[in-house]
Amino acid sequence: MLQAKKNWIYVPEPNPQAVSALGEEFQANINPYFLRLLVSRNLKTVSAAKTFMVPTWEQLYDPFLMKDMDKAVARLNQALEFGEKILIYGDYDVDGTTSVALVYSYLTLELGADCDYYIPDRYAEGYGVSQAGVQYAADNGYTLIISLDCGIKAHERVLWCNENGIDFIVCDHHLPEATLPEAYAVLDPKRKDCAYPFKELTGCGVGFKLLQGFIQENDLDMEPLMDRIDLLAASIAADMVPIIDENRVLAYFGLQKLGTNPSPGLGYLLQKAGKKAPIQISDIVFSISPIINAAGRMDHAHGAVKLLLAVDETEAGMMAEAVIQQNLDRRVVEKEIVQQALQLFEGNDFLQNANSTVLFQPGWHKGVVGIVASKIQEFYYRPTIILTESHGQVVGSARSVKGFDIHHTLEQCADLLTQFGGHTHAAGLHLTKEDLPAFIERFEGLVKAGTPEGEQKADLTVDMEIPLQALSLPFYDKMLCRLSPYGPANMLPNFLSSSVYLCKAPLIMKEEHLKIVISDQPNGLAWEAVGFGIRADYYEGLVDAYEKQLPVKIVYHLDINEFRGDRKLQLRILDMAQ
Repeated sequence: MLQAKKNWIYVPEPNPQAVSALGEEFQANINPYFLRLLVSRNLKTVSAAKTFMVPTWEQLYDPFLMKDMDKAVARLNQALEFGEKILIYGDYDVDGTTSVALVYSYLTLELGADCDYYIPDRYAEGYGVSQAGVQYAADNGYTLIISLDCGIKAHERVLWCNENGIDFIVCDHHLPEATLPEAYAVLDPKRKDCAYPFKELTGCGVGFKLLQGFIQENDLDMEPLMDRIDLLAASIAADMVPIIDENRVLAYFGLQKLGTNPSPGLGYLLQKAGKKAPIQISDIVFSISPIINAAGRMDHAHGAVKLLLAVDETEAGMMAEAVIQQNLDRRVVEKEIVQQALQLFEGNDFLQNANSTVLFQPGWHKGVVGIVASKIQEFYYRPTIILTESHGQVVGSARSVKGFDIHHTLEQCADLLTQFGGHTHAAGLHLTKEDLPAFIERFEGLVKAGTPEGEQKADLTVDMEIPLQALSLPFYDKMLCRLSPYGPANMLPNFLSSSVYLCKAPLIMKEEHLKIVISDQPNGLAWEAVGFGIRADYYEGLVDAYEKQLPVKIVYHLDINEFRGDRKLQLRILDMAQ
């Protein structure tokens, strides 16, 4: 029997009168399923739909609405006027490295600033503003540090800078603590006293607003900054922020640039991945982000920044091949650790029956434990922590499930931890080996008390039910693509088709991917549907359904399979049931 692996959450049916009214207002023969989708996403008028589907630069907010922007721009002006040395300090992930590349390249290439950048070593320094970083600034005569995608909790480091004659501008988007660091300026839309209308910018987005404010204040041309918008689009995709409001505008134009005239580094990665215009958020998430992140995971993120700063294809190729190899190495290491982690469950009654997963192996690679935690969490769907050993401590990453605040749970274990931080769904932690058994016991107890009884499943949103015969390439190209870029808060719609029959026996591709051919009418149009990495979950049930010609329900989203110039609509399987 084919059983769903997730909880199907149905989007409420839109008001039929609203759908009809929107159709009449369009004064054109619009696909009824597309009209339903527009109304369900609260785009109930032609004006609202067009504003959403065709963003404009005018939709960007005045950067001076952000608290401390006036102070930050004034200090940057002063530094440039007097030729001060400026250090751009960023994190080692995609958001951090794109932030550094954006701000550093603009200040140096467009303004001739005396500027350099600094990325902390993930292993030697850890996340955030390090003492080694600020000491580097002092030793080399920097009088202004601009932190990007970090710094909102760097109280001690900022104070140290103040005492050593270095001013600090924080550009961050993480949630601040009750008190802010005593920096010259703190740009963070999540500040409680910040009236900026949009709170979900990336760290690169905050850096962009600083430069936008600088340009606006000095009556400069915005074009050189807009020419770097593809870097910002990469940060938006990689950081999984809501792609609505200002982020939608920035992503929309950034993706256009990626498809037409990308910066050499990003362009080289897209070319190697075989991605062509129009570039989607998913192309960045699955083809670009892992490669950029791999630099900081496997070695040092300087390699990623150099790639993003490459000025031509030759330089980009040299930088990219090294980072691409690091990503290949990362995938091998990650796969080995995932297999080892899953093997730990075999014959372990505690792990099999627990409400949480906490796994520790001292030899696991620190750079990939976060990815491994995500994969193990998906496999068993429960709060998961993957730990390794580094510098004599147990360190690792935590990933949660819907409705369970893992950061709050770690707060209740604070006496057993030497360091932790993060948010509701993901966190990092440090503790001693001696405290690990007590931590595992307490964490399991807190998870057990905080989660419902019975089997837990991930939720899967179903936007609407649609017959297979209503699908077409024009429906995808001319309608669904108009709502892109898709991402958090504007996800690619998931469709449900019921009473679907297999036209052929299911196939397994490359030992892990599922492929089926389905139709909802005798002798009707058949569609290919592919499920990546889900063969074991469904294969036997699908064989039974094919042999007995039993109907199947399938939840999927649409994408394109292009081979040698032939574009075909393809169903991407998300879940199935009978």
